[in-house]
Amino acid sequence: SNPCLPLSVLQAAHCQMIRDLSACLLGQSLRVDCRYENKTSNPLTYEFSITKDNRKHVIQSTISVAENAYRNRANITMHKNLVCLYLQSFTTNDEGVYTCELKATNDYTGNQIKNITVIKDKLEKCAGFSLLIQNTSWLLLLLLSLPLLQAVDFVSL
Repeated sequence: SNPCLPLSVLQAAHCQMIRDLSACLLGQSLRVDCRYENKTSNPLTYEFSITKDNRKHVIQSTISVAENAYRNRANITMHKNLVCLYLQSFTTNDEGVYTCELKATNDYTGNQIKNITVIKDKLEKCAGFSLLIQNTSWLLLLLLSLPLLQAVDFVSL
């Protein structure tokens, strides 16, 4: 992979900080994951917005002011290389193009922006928690079956 050398603005544009934007349903909430590559330890500012009927509505932001209607239903969690938006009581009214915009303080390559179209019927359920449960039960089964396997071996001798 090429090191990111901001020789020109054009060059810097190829060095995307945002890697991936995905959306899924978590119960009655919409979860939007904005994954990024951490190129700096500078504080990260973010903005999640939705565009519908050609109008932009800010949901949650440290860059500008969010609309009350959205802000009151939204939560943000930040992890290493991931900014998550949770929008409660998600309905078809909330369908539209969701935008994640990230900017690192004092980063002159400008804001990084990525869009995703969100349609309720096309959303998959978020895998995070259920996957953990599946993995745990799988491990448990494996542990429980170990004595069995040893017993089977013993019999075949």
